[in-house]
Amino acid sequence: MVQYKQKCTRCRKNYVLVKSWKDRYPVCYDCDKKEMDTEITDPKMKRMFNIPEELYKKSKFLRSIKINHIRYGELTPNQIKTFKKTVKDLKNPQPEEKEEKKKPKPKKKK
Repeated sequence: MVQYKQKCTRCRKNYVLVKSWKDRYPVCYDCDKKEMDTEITDPKMKRMFNIPEELYKKSKFLRSIKINHIRYGELTPNQIKTFKKTVKDLKNPQPEEKEEKKKPKPKKKK
């Protein structure tokens, strides 16, 4: 997969790592942080979003879920489930499985 750095579309100062063509408007963590600083009143959601800041820096997905909750006041059950799964995966990364190249078997001589 191709990855490259592109300047943030909001501030045009910081570079953002773009991992997919779907990320047409990359936004840096500093610009997203301004939106994420709003206080969350729901205690259940407050506890869910209380994760280390480094995870928010790593994942644009986690930032977008928190911003969506702040904007719209609620999340769907699938968003909550996926958020928790992503946090778990980022906290405990599993080693990537490497595909082993199969060596052709030597031919037997007659």
